[in-house]
Amino acid sequence: MKNTEIQTFSSIKNILKAASKISIVPHENPDGDAIGSALGLGQALKNMGKEVAVIPVNDYPDFLKWFSADVPVLVYERDKKSAKSALFESDVLICVDFNEEKRAGHLEKMIHSFGKTKILIDHHPYPTDFCHHTVSETQYSSTAELVFDVLAKVEMTSFIDKRAAEALYTGILTDTGGFSHNTSKNTFRVVSELLEYDIETDKIQSSVFHNFSPDRMKLLGYSLNDKMVVFPEYRAAYISLTKDELKQFNFKPGDTEGFVNYPLSINNIVFSALFIEKDEYVKASFRSKGNFPANAFSRDNFNGGGHLNAAGGESFLNFEETIKKFTQLLPQYKHQLLDTII
Repeated sequence: MKNTEIQTFSSIKNILKAASKISIVPHENPDGDAIGSALGLGQALKNMGKEVAVIPVNDYPDFLKWFSADVPVLVYERDKKSAKSALFESDVLICVDFNEEKRAGHLEKMIHSFGKTKILIDHHPYPTDFCHHTVSETQYSSTAELVFDVLAKVEMTSFIDKRAAEALYTGILTDTGGFSHNTSKNTFRVVSELLEYDIETDKIQSSVFHNFSPDRMKLLGYSLNDKMVVFPEYRAAYISLTKDELKQFNFKPGDTEGFVNYPLSINNIVFSALFIEKDEYVKASFRSKGNFPANAFSRDNFNGGGHLNAAGGESFLNFEETIKKFTQLLPQYKHQLLDTII
């Protein structure tokens, strides 16, 4: 690992061995990598004999609820009292798959005020200094891949079982778009080691990618047929969805997962955006091919960031003004988009 000093792993090893109760918090609106990392790590720690709770601020998509991990998941928005008690009774708080406190949403203040040991394990760039021990490795495809190597570094892979392995595999699978981007030799090395736990990859693939509701499929069709706008002159495209449109299709969290990737399947498109109207802001997701920096585009224009080819952000303009801003930005990036090699 490039960015983490040896003594950090030594400290983490001693901390985890000494702890009795451990809480694990993923980012708000947890995706496959966030919940997979949390449950995979949590199961391994529980197998060590620790009392573990995974505490997401809000619920995660139904297609990620097939995990067999027996770690309790205390959704803060659903059971604030139990989640808060578990968090503050913990000896150690581990934050996974986010790089700053605000990414934990309504748990931000509790993370900040947690007075005992805090550990961060994450693969996003530019982490803030909010934990006592930070493992931040941006070259990893996913936090799930990183969690596996962290467990190896602290000599705890013997506590990984099939349940932990399937959660970590799912995190890698989803954050790489089914191994279509951000992979490396190390990614496939970790996957090959996870396969040693007899995980059923076909079953996981089906559970993650072929487990949607009819409403979600209709929303996808509507998004592609009615709401996708393509700019061939800029090699870019976007999809936009309002609150009313989501309501029309009985939207549930996770239903738009992966929508931003679809325009990249169009010939010669190298940059894609998805805009979703929320109550107080517009959520933006960006994907790219080649060397076009989706993260820099998001950071410079939409209060966000992320990886080279996968980033997120937000806009506090109204929905129409947000779309207008995006389309007006494209000419400024024309040269860069046209020069992108794929």
